[in-house]
Amino acid sequence: MESKKQNAPLLQVQGLTVSFSRYAQGFRRVTLPGVRDLSFSLDEGELVAVVGASGSGKSLLAHRLLGILPHNAQVGGQVLYRGQPLDDRLAGKLRGYEIVLVPQNVSYLDPLMQVGEQVKGEKGDAQKASAALRRYGLGPEVEKMYPFQLSGGMVRRVLIATAVQHTPSLVVADEPTPGLHPEAARRVLGHFKELAQAGAGVLLITHDLEAALEVADRVIVLYAGAAVEEAPAASFAAKELLQHPYTQALWQASPNHGFVPLPGTQPVGQLPAGCAFAPRCPKAGPECHEGAVAYEKRGAGYVRCLHPEGEQL
Repeated sequence: MESKKQNAPLLQVQGLTVSFSRYAQGFRRVTLPGVRDLSFSLDEGELVAVVGASGSGKSLLAHRLLGILPHNAQVGGQVLYRGQPLDDRLAGKLRGYEIVLVPQNVSYLDPLMQVGEQVKGEKGDAQKASAALRRYGLGPEVEKMYPFQLSGGMVRRVLIATAVQHTPSLVVADEPTPGLHPEAARRVLGHFKELAQAGAGVLLITHDLEAALEVADRVIVLYAGAAVEEAPAASFAAKELLQHPYTQALWQASPNHGFVPLPGTQPVGQLPAGCAFAPRCPKAGPECHEGAVAYEKRGAGYVRCLHPEGEQL
């Protein structure tokens, strides 16, 4: 797959919102925010990691890009693929070929079907499916096996082989490494880096910041459904290069940087006024609890903070 330089990015997400409605006590309808005002771009040959805790909206982003959100989702903003609006109709046409999902849930494999048949699909090419499995170190014997006979690492590689056998242009990997031994996880992430180096745009969605930094060109940090910082991977070399207090807290919480936990929890459902992180932020002032905070370019990245810090690369 050759990289083709284009005027427009491969993928542009502009002001994306995803929310859900439900009825509370007394038949009162409430809206639950999932993704809030999310904007970023992804070029061919680039691997961008989206990092955040559970409930931060990462998987909702993946499902919006693939056009597989549930029917009760309310979606706003715009997503462009090669400069064209990526609505559910276009996503359905491209899904599985130009745009592929590597899901986090291994139950996407049919437990009653042999691996080779699942990778090939109904209208696929058996030789191409075999070649895809070989590419990820899975021999001919794996084709005759059932999912329950595979290790966790093998299942992940089968899912990748299934997704990429049609040489996709956009790969969305949703939490592809949970439960894997560190060495197996490193190999899986290396496969995604190879796809990017071959010209695909890869969006890696993960809660594991350290793993993401091994392969990512840029990192987008989500908190309570909104991006609080986007930074080059090089900015994570030191806390002083990071601009948002939550990103700095993530850096400190990693095993290599002291394993310092952040007190409190991410809000779910009803969000506080002003900055969603303000109730947990040691640097928040009264103004942080009031109006909305804009997401603005600063240095080589973006930050959503009234008092950003860090040395700008």
